[in-house]
Amino acid sequence: MYSPQRKDFVSLTLGDQHSRSYTNGKHRRQSCWRKWKQLSRLQRSLILFLLAFLFICGILSYPILTDFWIPSWRGAMIEAEQGTELQSTAHGKEGTVADAEEAANLKPGIRIHPAVQEAFRHAWKGYKAFAWGHDELKPISKTHGEWFGLGLTLIDALDTMWILGLKDEFAEARKWVETELSFSKNVDVNLFESTIRILGGLLSTYHLTGDTLFLDKAKDIGFRLMPAFKTPSKIPYSDVNLGKGTAHPPRWTTDSTVAEVTSIQLEFRELSRLTQDPQYQNAVEEVTRQVHRLEGKRDGLVPMFINTNSGKFTRRGAFTLGARADSYYEYLLKQWLQGGKKETELLEDYLQAIEGVKKNLLRQTSPSKLTFVGELSNGHLNPKMDHLVCFLPGTLALGAHNGLPADHMDLALQLMETCHQMYAQMETGLSPEIAHFNLQSNNGRDIDVKPADRHNLLRPETIESLFYMYRFTKDSKYRDWGWDILQSFNKYTRVPSGGYTSISNVRDPVYPAPRDKMESFFLGETLKYLFLLFSDDNELISLDKYVFNTEAHPLPIWPSTS
Repeated sequence: MYSPQRKDFVSLTLGDQHSRSYTNGKHRRQSCWRKWKQLSRLQRSLILFLLAFLFICGILSYPILTDFWIPSWRGAMIEAEQGTELQSTAHGKEGTVADAEEAANLKPGIRIHPAVQEAFRHAWKGYKAFAWGHDELKPISKTHGEWFGLGLTLIDALDTMWILGLKDEFAEARKWVETELSFSKNVDVNLFESTIRILGGLLSTYHLTGDTLFLDKAKDIGFRLMPAFKTPSKIPYSDVNLGKGTAHPPRWTTDSTVAEVTSIQLEFRELSRLTQDPQYQNAVEEVTRQVHRLEGKRDGLVPMFINTNSGKFTRRGAFTLGARADSYYEYLLKQWLQGGKKETELLEDYLQAIEGVKKNLLRQTSPSKLTFVGELSNGHLNPKMDHLVCFLPGTLALGAHNGLPADHMDLALQLMETCHQMYAQMETGLSPEIAHFNLQSNNGRDIDVKPADRHNLLRPETIESLFYMYRFTKDSKYRDWGWDILQSFNKYTRVPSGGYTSISNVRDPVYPAPRDKMESFFLGETLKYLFLLFSDDNELISLDKYVFNTEAHPLPIWPSTS
């Protein structure tokens, strides 16, 4: 019960205690000051020096302060330079950063990022234990999934292991390629996916290692993919049977997607250069010539489908830089670079397409004015952007680096911020597969995500663009953003027994709903681009000497013959 008398008694008592405490404290301070004044000048100097020394040691040894003042990826770099030990989850052994530098044949003093190596080893641990030689790891059920039955994850990861300096893992994978990989199978494969993942991966690994085993395997699958081009229009079918030497469209249509038939050129052109057999280059460049002159474009933008019988665009009126069209634009620029900037039609088509993007697809959100690339359908803009479109900032920056208009870089900077926000505004720190942008926001949000679009497949496109942006600008924020994404992958998609899993709900940090699938591109692209983002060696896959195919496999820019 409340009592005024009790309150007064307590107040008086506390007041007396406070008065005594103040008096005693003042007496103690005066006593300490007299003792300090009685010390000699030498004694006072020694005490002050000792206190300063202890204070400095405390700061240097206190990790929370280090993490506060130094961005986390830089802190990890500093630890690496001091010889932080790396835990090999794949082999149970320890190594140092110096060992990793030697394995990767890096220059002395070049900094590398052990966190990315550790993530790769953890992913590889799961693949090796539960999916060895198969296409994909199912890390939660501890089994594997099959698409073509050709070891997609292993082949996709070959050049990543080499670039990361993981010699033991690479040697094991090479042995499997030598003794187990066979393309003489009665199996249907997708032309596009087989080209970018398998042919591209083998060609890249050959160039990095000089090992002709990989070139021989590339020749084998390249030859077996050629029946796809035996169509009335010479626009290739989507599917090929490697063992039978036959090809066909999907069961439900005679169309191929424009991205699939226009994003195999880098690989087949390079195969012709290496083999001195023109059939590969002739086949894919015939496709490029036809698409170049086709009717149905809008300011350089292409529809999503093309018919293999007629060779004409179908389902016209829909334009996107997302699924089914994205890498068409990427390969226009990269073929021009691959060939030494001599094929002017490729450059003209690329420049016209970027102008078409600006004119038809660019919009800004409310309230934050984020620039995004929407989709056009029969003249109506849909403010929807696939995560796949986040390849574009890097591609624009690559073009600007090679002398294309400066406003391409301006657009790259704006779109890079938008792709970052697609991660930063999600509760898990991971982007959804598709984002819808608000043009007139009533809820204060720039980005909405529909329930069907909330999944994350461990995709690489944003990290790919972060890599290009950092290489060309040296702005450390791009590394900070990449580090945040890696941390989110580790927090929400890492499976303790090995591997990483795609998730179904980036808006739910409590239960993101794991999907039990690790796509091969997580090792082939995502972790490779993260490693290169954190490398200080611009000659480690120099962008003046290599172009990356759309599966992050570096292929050489052809030497000038003039």
